[in-house]
Amino acid sequence: MPFEADLAHALDRTADTLEPDLAVLTRGAVTRGRSLRRRRTAGLLAGAGACCAVIATAGLVLPGALSRSHDREPTPMAAPRTAISDAQMIRALEGTFPGGRFSQVKGQGENPNHPGDGAVANAGLILDDGHGPASVGVSGLRLRLPLQDGDGLSCDDAPKRAPGDTCRMSELPSSAELPGGALVMQEQNAAKGPAQGGVRRWTTTVTLKSTGAQLQMVQWNSTGGDGPAPTRTAPPLTDQEAVAALTGPAWAPILSALG
Repeated sequence: MPFEADLAHALDRTADTLEPDLAVLTRGAVTRGRSLRRRRTAGLLAGAGACCAVIATAGLVLPGALSRSHDREPTPMAAPRTAISDAQMIRALEGTFPGGRFSQVKGQGENPNHPGDGAVANAGLILDDGHGPASVGVSGLRLRLPLQDGDGLSCDDAPKRAPGDTCRMSELPSSAELPGGALVMQEQNAAKGPAQGGVRRWTTTVTLKSTGAQLQMVQWNSTGGDGPAPTRTAPPLTDQEAVAALTGPAWAPILSALG
């Protein structure tokens, strides 16, 4: 299912940027380094449910946007978070495509008071907008401050599977909706398997610089994620439309809850 495949992909990439919760560590619930997180997340969530990802152009790094130092400054106090329900995620995703017809709708909530349960807020569905069905999903999490190189923050580690794969970074200025501004990463990638000729994935990630709140949208030109065959030539939303959607009114409550 595209819902499951996209979540596994998104969390495999985003897990490397997350700092383990110390309280959970002391209880022995989490013992992992950077590489352990990648393996544990991929193994735990392959076949779980939902999606997301990130968009950008190869090799472009924003000067001064990220801290590359290993000597980290004290982490700023983050605002308290509120729980996000599966219904909220589904409602926001459906609101991104007004007038669309939806099937195979799934969602998962997240409760920040239970960080050890492995849940990441996400939603996914099959969209029929009249131009061919497409698998679409969004997930949300909060990265720890200060932001450092990781998924959604740099094109350096973006996969390149085939000619035409791209990655680019950009910034959004500070505004009432995006206090402190945001980093935007946008990718386009071919499907993993060579048998799925023409199947592609478009990924958009928006990360608020002031809070670390991050939303990732993944769009496929198929109904099965990496396969079995393309159902359309272009994604439901262009790169610009995807960014506008994730920073618009439908997702504003989710960004606020994440931050």
